[in-house]
Order: sequence, then structure tokens, then C-alpha cells
Amino acid sequence: MNASSYFDVTLFATTFTTLIVILDPFGAIPVFLGLTGRLKPQAQKKAASQATIISFCIILAFAVLGQQILRLLQISMEALKLSGGVLLFLVAMELLMGKDSDEPDTGDPNVNVALVPLGTPLLAGPGAIVAVMVSVAQAHASLAGWIAVVSAVVVAHLIMWFAMYFSLILSRLLGTGGIMLLTKIMGLLLAAIATQLVMGGIFDFIAEAAI
Repeated sequence: MNASSYFDVTLFATTFTTLIVILDPFGAIPVFLGLTGRLKPQAQKKAASQATIISFCIILAFAVLGQQILRLLQISMEALKLSGGVLLFLVAMELLMGKDSDEPDTGDPNVNVALVPLGTPLLAGPGAIVAVMVSVAQAHASLAGWIAVVSAVVVAHLIMWFAMYFSLILSRLLGTGGIMLLTKIMGLLLAAIATQLVMGGIFDFIAEAAI
């Protein structure tokens, strides 16, 4: 058996690219520093690890249970592609037009910001959850597809953890202009991915109706 029987490279690349532009590791650095600015360096690093683990667990849960949820609600794959594409496009517009919530208010200084809003919804938000559910559906229950999707989720979260864990260093290294430039590039890529999803959903609807 060849390597493609155990690992779907194309699905991995698509899932990873989509996740990494949604998570936007470099764009999340100012938000992370704003939320953890009062913490000591060691506590900041702990928050980075906690947020990454929480996000990974939530997204993985939706990856495993997503198909059952769709079947329960009688939602078709085509509908998920269309709605997911629209949602991702809105996220892309937010990245391209700029975020007006660089320092979200948790409402309570005693709240663990690693759980809310870092772990969710900053990382494990609607966009990332839908993107993974779409990828799982595209895997068609194959072992190679599942391995590819889970691997993409793991690698994307490792990069996100790295960006938050070393946020102070990266913030000084990239500067405000560098972070903004990378965020705009991420938004442009995500808009293209969202458009592709919408087009795929429309073509699938047409093909299904023609049968």
C-alpha cells in the first residue's frame, strides 16, 4: 500500500491552511498580550498552554461528533459547505478590514482568560469549528482522511501555542506593521478558501439535483 492510503496530503494541506489563516497566530499576539498583560511571564506561558489545549479539545470534539450533529439536524454536506464558506468569508473580511476588539473585556478580573476568551471563542471559534467539520465530511470516513485532519489540527495548534508562548519576543520582532501585514495576507487567503467552499457547495447542489 502506498503512503496515500494512510495520509491524505491534499486534505491535510487544505485543512491546515484554512485553520492557520482562521486562527491567525500573529494577529492574535496583540490580543493575547492585552488579555495577559497583568500576568507574570510564567503565568502568561501557562495561559498560552491552557488556551491551546482547550481549543484543541473543543475542535476535536466537534470533529468527532460533527457528522452525528449534522445527521441529527438533517443538514446536508452541501448546506454545510455553503454556510461554512459564508462564515469563513465574514471572518476573512474581519481580518482584511481590521479588528475593533484588540483587547476584549472578560468582565471579571477573576476569570481565567486562558479558557474564555482565549481558548474559546478566540481560538475555537465558529470559523475554526465549521472548517474542521467540513474537512471531516470531505474525508468520507477514510483512515487517511481522518489522520490528515487530526494532524492538521495538531500542527495548527502547535503553531498557535508557539506564537502565544513567545508572544513578547515575536511582538518586538515583527512590530505593529509586520503583524498587520501578516493579518491582511491571512485574510486574503481565507477569502479565497471561503469562495472555493461556496462554489463547491453550489456545484454539489446542482449535481445532486441533476441525479
